[in-house]
Amino acid sequence: MLTKSNFKEWFNRYKYAELASTTAALLTSFFSTIYSGLTTAYLITFAEYLAFYGTILVSSYRKIAQQNKLQNKTTTFGEMVSLVKNLVLEFGYPAFLDFLVVRPFCMYWMPILCGNYFFGIILGKITADTCFYFFTIINYEIIKKRS
Repeated sequence: MLTKSNFKEWFNRYKYAELASTTAALLTSFFSTIYSGLTTAYLITFAEYLAFYGTILVSSYRKIAQQNKLQNKTTTFGEMVSLVKNLVLEFGYPAFLDFLVVRPFCMYWMPILCGNYFFGIILGKITADTCFYFFTIINYEIIKKRS
């Protein structure tokens, strides 16, 4: 059952990564004056991924390191492997589908369909994010229940 606390937890988990990826998408969209629409769509997708997963990895590591510091422990290699494994389980196939199909499709077609490039990029991002988060949140909740 979905509750307000679920949405708050999801928001807090993804907010900084989403802010970083949105900023990267908007900055990368300026390449549209240099490259073709499809090339720019893939550049935007790559920049978003780099910003999003970099932020997720750093924030997840910091959370583990902070918990260990409170317990006067050091972060072990095994904990890092477990972190990466859980991130792959959480984001794996949604990221694969998103990167290869959904996001480039949305980043290419939404500006064309809207007739406004900037608004189309924002709408494309929101549409792709909706698809991505639907599957990612399901995976996240499964991982939480198993832990």
